[in-house]
Amino acid sequence: MKIKRIRTAVTAALVTTVSVSLAVSGCAKVDTVSPDDARKEPAPQAAGKPGGTDCGETKCVALTFDAGPSQNTPKLLDILKKDKVPATFFLLGKKHIDRYPELVRRIANEGHEVANHTWSHGILTDLSDEEVREEIGRPQREIKKLTGTEPTLMRPPQGRTDDNISEISKSLGVSQVLWSVTAKDYQTTDSKLIKKRVLEQTERDGIILLHDIYKGTVPAVPGIIKALKKKGYTFVTVPELLAPAKPVPGTIYRP
Repeated sequence: MKIKRIRTAVTAALVTTVSVSLAVSGCAKVDTVSPDDARKEPAPQAAGKPGGTDCGETKCVALTFDAGPSQNTPKLLDILKKDKVPATFFLLGKKHIDRYPELVRRIANEGHEVANHTWSHGILTDLSDEEVREEIGRPQREIKKLTGTEPTLMRPPQGRTDDNISEISKSLGVSQVLWSVTAKDYQTTDSKLIKKRVLEQTERDGIILLHDIYKGTVPAVPGIIKALKKKGYTFVTVPELLAPAKPVPGTIYRP
């Protein structure tokens, strides 16, 4: 009887571990669309390719930054401007958009894609529908006030989403964007390690997840850009990666 109880406990623990792993992956039970598939079936309203880059022919990669802007963002923008690299910024509302409105404007004015990372980083799948609408909707409104344009892209915190979040996202006019490369820069301040992790994971059509709020991340960016350019990659925003299709509200994009 004791052995049976032990086996049952171990089995339960394994199931819990698998469930947690699937939840963290953010899209275990939802359909996703790859950039390549998006390009093969462009939206009817799509016209032309943003920036003129054809990622069907060119080896593209999208550099994305979550949870800013922060005190580190001006330095990051200087680096991107110097290296002529466009990026996609998934901006957080509370203590970020409201604290650094001038940086939100600068990000947009310098040609980067301004996107939504919710207002307070609440885990959307744990919230009521009303709360989800506010988490997504408030940054939409605040970013429009600052830039004149509402974002078309949203990244759910921790990548946690489901069909219900997709339906709400669709009603709010945003698609969801996950990632294929993570340096786990929230775990380390070692810029060399961050660079190494990015380079090891990056492939064509990759979407790189970084955070400009962490100390070690921005110093790693010049080396990442230099190394990936040397490997023949062209940096694009997420909409450019999908072009000639346009992001479809409610759709979840992931390489």
